[in-house]
Amino acid sequence: MKIKTKEISHSLLKEKEIELFVKRIDLVSPFVSGNKYYKLKYNLLEAKKQNTDTILTFGGAYSNHIAATAFAANKKGFKSIGIIRGEETLPLNDTLSFAKENSMEFHYVSREEYRQKHTEGFINKLKDRFTDFYLIPEGGTNNLSIKGTQEILDVNDTQHFICTAIGTGGTISGIINSSSDNQKVLGFPAIKGSEDLEKDIRSWTNKQNCKLITDYHFGGYAKISEMLIQFILDFYDKNNIPLDAIYTGKMMFGIFDLIKKNYFPKGSSILAILTGGLQGNKGMNDRFGLNLPHNF
Repeated sequence: MKIKTKEISHSLLKEKEIELFVKRIDLVSPFVSGNKYYKLKYNLLEAKKQNTDTILTFGGAYSNHIAATAFAANKKGFKSIGIIRGEETLPLNDTLSFAKENSMEFHYVSREEYRQKHTEGFINKLKDRFTDFYLIPEGGTNNLSIKGTQEILDVNDTQHFICTAIGTGGTISGIINSSSDNQKVLGFPAIKGSEDLEKDIRSWTNKQNCKLITDYHFGGYAKISEMLIQFILDFYDKNNIPLDAIYTGKMMFGIFDLIKKNYFPKGSSILAILTGGLQGNKGMNDRFGLNLPHNF
């Protein structure tokens, strides 16, 4: 499906003399959605180049990355292994059911073990158990994923401000690298505490035209509020554009709040990158009795 960029119409935008556009990279694929397509693109090519038949990666039970990797690996002829944080819970939720349907093998580890996933000792244990595999980090972020996310912006994306949600930092790093010097890239982290995240981003880009907006995580990763949910539902009703409750909903809420507070100068144009993640809304609906739009 072709990526679309849509201008948003809203009385606040007219009042503040701001233009807001949404770039829907979530439409690049129904199952390898948004930034996951770009993050996996060159990693899967490298795995094929290395003649590896198995992809191994990490994630939680509702991980967008787990679902996308399982589908993409299966489609490209790879086996896949998901190292899942926490104990197995049956029946499987929709995310893990989808991954299993796409032939992903699960290996559950405790939260304490999961925190060691970057260490040499932990990786060696995985090698002893699963022998040969191509490893993709949690969230898919590494140098090859950033090579992919650098392709998110194109020559038509000339807005003054580029906004994106942030998980592990790979998407915003690629966007920063491909942005022009006269553009400002704003990142909206989904987690509390951004010190390590900022350090990681600085390691992947040399540009200084970015800023992390840390006021819209709503209490932390996967935390929500009635205000956020109502905003997402209203935005969908008025614009027919679905947002997820973990990443893009918080980003868009933050953008509108900043517009209200006159953060953006009059005459500014803003491009919000819709990075996908809609499959996570199904889990939110099941857990909290919500009615968020989703694609599963």
